[in-house]
Amino acid sequence: MKSILNKLNTLLLGTALVFTLPGCSDDNKSNLQLDGDTWLTAFELDENYAGAIDRTNKTITVAVPEVYDTDAMKVTGIEVSEGAVASVKAGDVLNFSFPQVVKVTNGDVFLDYTVNIKHDEAKILSFKLNDAYAGVIDQSKRTITVRIPSTVDVRNLVPVITTSAGVIVMPASGQAVDFTNPVEFTVSYNTATAVYTVTVIPTDAPSAVYIGLAATLDELNPEEKEAATWMLNNVANAQYISFADVQAGRVDLSECELMWWHLHIDGGIDNMDKFDNAAPAAVSALVKMKELYNNGMNLLLTRYATYYAAKLGATLDGNNPNNCWGQSEESGEITGGAWNFFIQGHESHPLYQNLIMNSGETDKVYTFDAGYRTTNSTAQWHIGSDWGGYATNEVWRTNHGGIDLGYGGDGAIVAWEYPAEGSKGGIVCIGSGCYDWYAYGVEASADKYHGNVGRLTENAINYLTGK
Repeated sequence: MKSILNKLNTLLLGTALVFTLPGCSDDNKSNLQLDGDTWLTAFELDENYAGAIDRTNKTITVAVPEVYDTDAMKVTGIEVSEGAVASVKAGDVLNFSFPQVVKVTNGDVFLDYTVNIKHDEAKILSFKLNDAYAGVIDQSKRTITVRIPSTVDVRNLVPVITTSAGVIVMPASGQAVDFTNPVEFTVSYNTATAVYTVTVIPTDAPSAVYIGLAATLDELNPEEKEAATWMLNNVANAQYISFADVQAGRVDLSECELMWWHLHIDGGIDNMDKFDNAAPAAVSALVKMKELYNNGMNLLLTRYATYYAAKLGATLDGNNPNNCWGQSEESGEITGGAWNFFIQGHESHPLYQNLIMNSGETDKVYTFDAGYRTTNSTAQWHIGSDWGGYATNEVWRTNHGGIDLGYGGDGAIVAWEYPAEGSKGGIVCIGSGCYDWYAYGVEASADKYHGNVGRLTENAINYLTGK
């Protein structure tokens, strides 16, 4: 006899109860059949791959080799509770390149199970030397770059490595290694194998830095980490530093020509008080940062970091962008088509060279296509009589002191600059919702336009440093 507790669990765990409201009989008994179990107890695909069933989360995970075609997999085994019926049966062939749902029904009760395929993978997820110097990992090229002070002996460094689940790595984590020359680390798990080449670069004075609120690159949020990782892999002698490092004078910036700050806040910020609350370390470091800027440091400020231009004294009126919003990574909008911003009149600006452009649309910059998940995080200048006194772009230029370089569909200014003046450095700001590095749950690198985000950034860095 089934226990009362088991029946109750079945009712509580069901995603829905399908029932009608029949008229009550004289004995007040319902016709609903609610006492059947709806467990999925076994699941197998292609005869060799049994699913791991998670009753709590109603998921089935099927592990397959690293390279395996999942477009047409046969259900070769499925078992459910006594009296229950599943929506698929042995012999059915389904496309498991995306999650499939199996419904188990017993009377008027059902449960939905989501089937996910997990390919074997062997990845290095983080890499540190002497538990102090973090490596920058390029997963596509399987390379890791670690910058260390020149005073540290490269012949006796101890790697601390984290990997995907179950992976074996050689040389092993915790084993001292000579990094005089690049070292290959082999990672393996079941059918998956990968070789990462680790290069150690002694350096004391970076030429460019990505600056952030977090103490280390690994502690950045995914959007900022994606941007910072790109910089360290693509800009020569670049380094990650924190605002606390600047304030404490822990980094030699005597050779540094440019700082880039890309600030992401889930849900966005829309006034300076919120900026101050979100970025207290940047506010605390203002004295040092102003000194660097006034002595020629160039800055690339993107997304909500564009507020910092006012903090540094680069603006005439002290205002921050007046029209800002944003969503959260996990619940961001899935785009139905390609997104772009306009550059009319600025097509020849160095910021927009060597981009992937649509034929006949030289006045638009595309940054992602349909199917991209974006937070649409925007920090822009809305122009009009009701928007902070900026009736026209010319009024904005005169009163605020910026030079507009890019526009949203409604004419809002989404890219602008404050040119170098006297001993001060130059500043380029990009606040378009199209400027996005990380897409939750989406392979951004597969998007045909997404490479323009990196090219825009590289152009801005080269423009500011005069390369």
